[in-house]
Amino acid sequence: LPFNIGWCSIFNLNLLMKFEIFDFKIVKSTNDEAIHLIKNKKKDSGCIFAEGQTEGRGTHGKKWISNKGNLFGSIFFPLRRNYPSFNEFFIINPILISGVIKQLCKNKEIALKFPNDIFINGKKVCGILQEVITLKSKKFLIIGIGLNIVTNPIIRKKYKATNIFDETKKKPNIKDVINLIIYSYENFFTNLNTYDYLSFKKKAEKMSLN
Repeated sequence: LPFNIGWCSIFNLNLLMKFEIFDFKIVKSTNDEAIHLIKNKKKDSGCIFAEGQTEGRGTHGKKWISNKGNLFGSIFFPLRRNYPSFNEFFIINPILISGVIKQLCKNKEIALKFPNDIFINGKKVCGILQEVITLKSKKFLIIGIGLNIVTNPIIRKKYKATNIFDETKKKPNIKDVINLIIYSYENFFTNLNTYDYLSFKKKAEKMSLN
């Protein structure tokens, strides 16, 4: 490398991450498929999405209802020494993904219910399932994303659910949404040298659903 490229630029080059896309029709769950790619296909990082899931899951073993036309995806990558910790990604992930949802739902109130849910106008639109696996002493983070695009389940709890189409009267292309998510993560890692956990934490607290 030429001397005048600068140490900062060299540092950024070392942080570049590109996510290979894996497109499926039907899977058990995109997180399970990520585990398979890591363990059996020796894939280091990537983004999976599928048209449907037969055994989609949420937190605490709950079933994730996987209606056709919605987004089911997973981002995975190794947790390197210079990366934020597993626990820090509990804050980072909803901030990054809510940023994508904001692009799709302009002028809508986006809120977070930690550690897993994103809301539009007080209604749940997205769930996140964060898992970690270890392969030969190397840890990988898997981030499952379920985003209601055109339909949503009926939730008989304190909070109701919604979908992007009902909120905006527009139906985004799922591949376009996947590309926005990938860009958001690639941009995060490209600028990792400017990462400030407290800044993310303050933003998350400001967006927290009361």
